[in-house]
Amino acid sequence: MAFGRKNEEEIKLEETKIWECTSETCKCWVRDNFKSSEVPLCPICKSEMRQSTKELQVIHNHSKNFM
Repeated sequence: MAFGRKNEEEIKLEETKIWECTSETCKCWVRDNFKSSEVPLCPICKSEMRQSTKELQVIHNHSKNFM
């Protein structure tokens, strides 16, 4: 039985650059290494985005389309 088992793998967190939507009503954000353009627009509401940081789990983008 697997009940009560804890995840053995440690989750690595690191300060990560992100882009957050500037709209008051939108809570969208995108990791810097997953953005679609140099200065992205919000994918949800198309508002401008500003650069910020957030403590997030480490994820690498291996896409060849990455800017």
